Amino acid sequence: MRGTLIVCADYESLSREAAQRVAAALAAEAERQSRVTLALAGGTTPRRLYELLASDEFRARIPWIKIHFFWGDERLVPPDHPESNYRLARETLLGRVPVPPANVHAVAGQLPPEQAALSYEQELRTFFRLRRGLPAFDLLLLGVGAEGHTAALFPGAPLSQLVAGEERLVMVAHGPDAMPRLTLTLPVLNAARRIYFLVAGEDKAAAVAWAVEGKGALPAQQVMTAGELLWLLDSEAASQLKAVRVAR
Repeated sequence: MRGTLIVCADYESLSREAAQRVAAALAAEAERQSRVTLALAGGTTPRRLYELLASDEFRARIPWIKIHFFWGDERLVPPDHPESNYRLARETLLGRVPVPPANVHAVAGQLPPEQAALSYEQELRTFFRLRRGLPAFDLLLLGVGAEGHTAALFPGAPLSQLVAGEERLVMVAHGPDAMPRLTLTLPVLNAARRIYFLVAGEDKAAAVAWAVEGKGALPAQQVMTAGELLWLLDSEAASQLKAVRVAR
């Protein structure tokens, strides 16, 4: 089994469990360093988590001035586009908490794909002061698609494409639709100190079971870390697992 499982009764309890853990992790990191890096997940599953983090219950627990926000993947659309992961985060979280604008490191989705990838890669290298090597996010949030993709790493892509060479931090990716995306490469994902998967819904159950307990080459199976790897699931997403470590 890959990582620790937390199975929650439903989407709301999953989101609340995630909020508790994300808030605690960010606060702990902020106690030991002057800036904390969080890579946000896209898709619809994190929406309620982001709303909770911005709520009165959680807002005061997080030292927002220290938190720097990045994205694990982004659709190459303008920032106000309905499909923009940045827009979702802005409307549900970033626009509702006292985050300094300089702490928000969004993808320039309006640029041509390769130019956007190079621009975001340079953003990472500058922020993490990298000439070589990989950035290490303090916390990375990820989801899993029904077919086993994570970030914008999709099944069927050659491993060389998923890795994209350790010298590349960001690459252009294409999913089943025609919309190009940017994604952090697999080595960048795996360099994170904490990785939290958030997965909800019965349509994700087969992919979750395969990623956690199976053998193969799903992108979600390739994600690992020397730190904390946590799977936060609702009961529907966990319904095909053979073993559950922690139930809530």
